[in-house]
Amino acid sequence: MTMTIDLRVVDKRTAAEGVVTLTLAHPRGARLPDWTPGSHVDLVLPGGLVRQYSLCGDRWDAYTYRIGVLRERESRGGSAYIHDQLAVGDLVSIGGPRNNFRLVPSRAYLFVAGGIGITPLLPMVHQAELLGASWRLLYGGRTRASMSFVDELERYGDRVVVRPQDEYGLLDLDTHLTGDATVYCCGPEPLLAAVERRCAARTERFVPKDFGAPVRREPFEVELARSRRRLMVRPEESVLEAVGRAGVSVLSSCRQGTCGTCETTVLAGDPDHRDSILDDAERAAGDCMFLCVSRARSDRLVLDL
Repeated sequence: MTMTIDLRVVDKRTAAEGVVTLTLAHPRGARLPDWTPGSHVDLVLPGGLVRQYSLCGDRWDAYTYRIGVLRERESRGGSAYIHDQLAVGDLVSIGGPRNNFRLVPSRAYLFVAGGIGITPLLPMVHQAELLGASWRLLYGGRTRASMSFVDELERYGDRVVVRPQDEYGLLDLDTHLTGDATVYCCGPEPLLAAVERRCAARTERFVPKDFGAPVRREPFEVELARSRRRLMVRPEESVLEAVGRAGVSVLSSCRQGTCGTCETTVLAGDPDHRDSILDDAERAAGDCMFLCVSRARSDRLVLDL
């Protein structure tokens, strides 16, 4: 079972049209787990909803976490609850933090943000600044009023290029994606696809890639090493569903292979990776998988559950 802790909402404010920020702290003032740029936490909401949000505050502040939450137009209950009901003083359970979008060492960075995709990039910008690296941020959104944290970015001057779509049109990627900078991009799928067509970029997705049919269509065995259980995963169910059917709880959120919440260590066997998170080297290592979407190439998997 993934461990969670209860934190208190100590601040809630509007950051832009349709976006609120929450500041969370331990009820007894205890130090919170450390995190690195690109990390996220999982909020466990009423009704069993689990939603993932990037940490966008000061990573050197050991006592508070800050997240930004966009009200989704077709909310399944998570963002609507946070915007309309969650209040200062309330307790909320979180899992993590965990990081599937790590900032790698580089002498130069280009950060590309679309809308709420600015949240994981804010700490990266700050880290690049502390390291003395060369960096630029290209930030787009529907309108200027819908773009969060623009005021916080003003201190960086012309290294930040803010381009609301209603004023400038789509982001001019061809002009900015030049040189040998390491590129990080977070935002809607069309933006990610456009960046990936132009360069090798590290991206964080809100929707999954299409991997086609699984490698195998027949059932396979999963052994839960710590629980000392064995079960068969049927073709029509996910490993996550099968594990839950066996009575083992695994925290999950997106169920699309984009958030990383259900990451689990693989002790033996060959996973069929179907997530949108791991890079080629991590897939080849085969030592972890995301239970909501990934399956098995081999007849049997042994998981650290």
